[in-house]
Amino acid sequence: MNFVSRKLWIVGGMSLALGACGARNAAPVQRYSLGVARADYRDYTGAKANICDAETRWLTDELSAVNGLMTRFLSETEQVKNPKSVDYARSMELLKEASGSLEKVLKVHQNNLQAVQKCGFAKSGAFPDIAKRGTELLDQSRARLAEGSQVLALVEAQHKWKAEAPQREQAARQTWCAKNPEVGSTDLYYARKYIDGTTEWLFCDGHVVQSAKGGEPALFSPEGLSAKDRRKVKPPRYLEAAQGYPVEEMDKEPASVADAAAPAPAPAPASEPAPAQGTAAGGN
Repeated sequence: MNFVSRKLWIVGGMSLALGACGARNAAPVQRYSLGVARADYRDYTGAKANICDAETRWLTDELSAVNGLMTRFLSETEQVKNPKSVDYARSMELLKEASGSLEKVLKVHQNNLQAVQKCGFAKSGAFPDIAKRGTELLDQSRARLAEGSQVLALVEAQHKWKAEAPQREQAARQTWCAKNPEVGSTDLYYARKYIDGTTEWLFCDGHVVQSAKGGEPALFSPEGLSAKDRRKVKPPRYLEAAQGYPVEEMDKEPASVADAAAPAPAPAPASEPAPAQGTAAGGN
């Protein structure tokens, strides 16, 4: 091997080694999907790659894409605390999807934005605006995720409360009601209050007093009452019994995560109506 050939061999070997090193340090493109939004990004820190060596045009596109994804996420989850909104269901669905995956992308994006500040091009082109906006969106997205975890926990607790309500109702009935309750006895064994303010008081003889938020309570009779039994029903007595039921012992739908964690109150024993306090609605 002559000198020139040996020199070319050495240079070629070094080039291959450097190329292999560069290939090992290249950050692969990763794709993240959230709803209908998509963003390609690279984890430079995880790949031990120097972000300053990246093609600035591609880097601008990647950082902007993640910023855009966060913007869309925030926009499409605005209604997570407004169940009456037509967008509520979609917001909740997207929040559930994001809760298990978005934080990883946010962490990578945060590392990338911080690493870019050490590059010579950090203060040129669109990078200052991308970094500023990205930092704002990171804070907002994490706040939404934290808020969302509370909302999701509350929704789960409310679903559980509703699903288990029949068992609680049945247990109270078995505890406080006679096997064959007499119609008109006004023995009240269970009361529940929904988050919308609707309240129900259940009586052993099948009667129910119901009151909507801000509305007057009304008595509902079970189907199939005979004329004889209907004559035994005195609406004011049922309304008085409902009025006298201890509020703290009602089975309440959770309005917060703290409510969901609190132990359920024991139902009050069936009793005759408490003394009337003022005029009972519907008592005439």
